[in-house]
Amino acid sequence: MRLSDFDFELPESLIALRPAEPRDAARLLVVRPGQPFEDRQVRDLADLLQPGDALVFNDTRVIPARLSGIRPREDSTVRVEATLHKRTAADRWTAFMKPGKRLKDGDRVLFGATSDTSCELDRLDATVVTKLDGGEVELKFDLSGPALDQAIAAHGHMPLPPYIAALRAEDERDTRDYQTVFAREDGSVAAPTAGLHFTPELIASLQARGISTHFVTLHVGAGTFLPVKTDEVSEHRMHAEFGVVTKATADALNAVRAAGGRIVCVGTTSLRLLESATGEDGVVRPFADETAIFITPGYAFRAADVLMTNFHLPKSTLFMLVCAFAGAETMKAAYARAIETGYRFYSYGDTSLLFRAA
Repeated sequence: MRLSDFDFELPESLIALRPAEPRDAARLLVVRPGQPFEDRQVRDLADLLQPGDALVFNDTRVIPARLSGIRPREDSTVRVEATLHKRTAADRWTAFMKPGKRLKDGDRVLFGATSDTSCELDRLDATVVTKLDGGEVELKFDLSGPALDQAIAAHGHMPLPPYIAALRAEDERDTRDYQTVFAREDGSVAAPTAGLHFTPELIASLQARGISTHFVTLHVGAGTFLPVKTDEVSEHRMHAEFGVVTKATADALNAVRAAGGRIVCVGTTSLRLLESATGEDGVVRPFADETAIFITPGYAFRAADVLMTNFHLPKSTLFMLVCAFAGAETMKAAYARAIETGYRFYSYGDTSLLFRAA
């Protein structure tokens, strides 16, 4: 497969800069195998599923992972920006840095107050331990554990996706909008955006219809925004992300399947994690590890029967995933329909409900 197989033209005017209000008022494109597309709203979701189905949410919580600071040297001081990617120790994070090429091992980077008289609680200093592949660096912070968490929360900003940040600045409203209502496990630097559409009222309506809700945790890394740079799709390598499926959740989902219910993944993050936790026998097992699963057309799905997901970037790994799930030609037609009828794209945009092709 070639990268060009997953390209399409998207007008910039369809990139959503704010979410729908209320959240469940977003448009929902229903895609069923061999059937006409259906235009609905997220608040109709309970009517589109069946009693006994199981919704699976990613309960990760986005941290304020974008840090601005300076890199001082004797001869110069350069402004830098870091987007934290993955925690590797109590005092260490990997990060994408701008301008990364001007950094070298041993450089000090100051993200908080820079005065020698500053209170330690106002400081957030780090050392570049090493430069990694793919534009990453490893940072060792002077603080560690909960103290580092508190400093990042104090100095960091919500890491809006680059396709939104390029069009407007992050503001206070994003601290609420770019977080699901069920977020509880700190660790992501990007939101599981399909979950942004849910409200307590919508969840209550689903439960009243006999649709159960379950939670897994996948901490989404900044690598989710990196473009695919290889012309041959099979040569692309995904960044690993840490995820957890508890035994209780695995047992509950296996029971749903045994009773004839369907597993409905809310977002590609919950789908990728469940597929990583499910064996070729279709049994979901407890999981607590990193996953770098890369799903492209031809993949045999083990766990997910239905997928709710927003509209993705051209030539992205996520567009490849939905093509694998519902069929490449079907999804190309669905995206053409969405563009023609004005669906809003990306993290704050509208969404789709995809029923698996096979």
